[in-house]
Amino acid sequence: MMNRMILANLLHRPFRTLISVVAVAVEVTLILLIVGIMLGMLNDSSNRQAGIGADIMVQPPGASLLMGVSGAPVSAKVADKLRQLPHVVAATPVVTQVITSGTVEVIDGIDLPSFDAVSGGFRYVSGGPFQGPYDMIIDDLKAASTHRKVGDHIEALNHSFRVSGIVEHGKGAREFVPIATLQDMIGAIGKASIFYVKLDNPGNADQVVTAIKNIPGMQQYGVHSLKEYLSLMTSASIPGLSTVIDVVIGIAMIIGFIVIFQAMYTAVMERTREIGILKSLGAGKLYIVNVVLRETLLIAIGGIILGIAFSYGARVGLKARFQTLPVLITYAWLVKAAIIALIGSLLGAFYPAIKAAQKDPIDALAYE
Repeated sequence: MMNRMILANLLHRPFRTLISVVAVAVEVTLILLIVGIMLGMLNDSSNRQAGIGADIMVQPPGASLLMGVSGAPVSAKVADKLRQLPHVVAATPVVTQVITSGTVEVIDGIDLPSFDAVSGGFRYVSGGPFQGPYDMIIDDLKAASTHRKVGDHIEALNHSFRVSGIVEHGKGAREFVPIATLQDMIGAIGKASIFYVKLDNPGNADQVVTAIKNIPGMQQYGVHSLKEYLSLMTSASIPGLSTVIDVVIGIAMIIGFIVIFQAMYTAVMERTREIGILKSLGAGKLYIVNVVLRETLLIAIGGIILGIAFSYGARVGLKARFQTLPVLITYAWLVKAAIIALIGSLLGAFYPAIKAAQKDPIDALAYE
């Protein structure tokens, strides 16, 4: 009986119900998309670093885990010291630089022979290696998203680069230029941002990490095995990322709270006489609270389902429009977004429910 009454109440005011459902859906979509983009970019970055095929990564002291934000502060000749260590098969210096031409991206300056020795070499979709100092290699996703082909030119760092090759994505950056060219352009001649080390056996990683840290002058370097690096690439390890996620969740919850509060408070005011009738028939305070909260619960569930559908639809649209923008929607965040939406909605309905329960039945029956 109660369920039929609740459903009738929601259908009696379809527009208000729809607005409330959409508001909860927006809350869920906001959480899933913004968090999904952040986590997707973080996951994509770690996967592309892992795809290089190195067993150890060596960074200058104080360098960020985020590639491209540390500059090129140390000598590229550190690679020569690394190559002399036992179990080291190859080592390559890389210069990383953030570019903001249109979108924020990282461009890698690489020494192609040593980079190939570490990574196993690029798989070329078309074209081939650098032919000159101002040639550029791009990955297939970059080429598809910008409609570039071999022989086209790309503007980066106030210079025009010719696309010499297009490769399969997944090995470091999406754009590569000769290391000497990038060093010259950013004023870091002979410098490097990071070093990738390939071992004869990944099982020797801990031993080699210790050996690197024992090299004079390298005690403060950031030396990570691939396994350790991947474990560090979490939202908690990136400065400010967890704070941004918390802010997004807070804003989303406020949106849901305000809309549900307004909708349910207005509904309670409009149904004063109805509440009086229910109380005159013996309905207690708990019954009235239960009615209001169960209506809110149905609205929240509808909004959650719609929000999840919106999120997956938006992910498909973003993937089609921006092929290099990953959106990671995980089961864990689906559950978190649903719980957050439920809590925000029930909190928004709590005061209207209490107010409805406290109405005097005589005054309510006399209400016009």
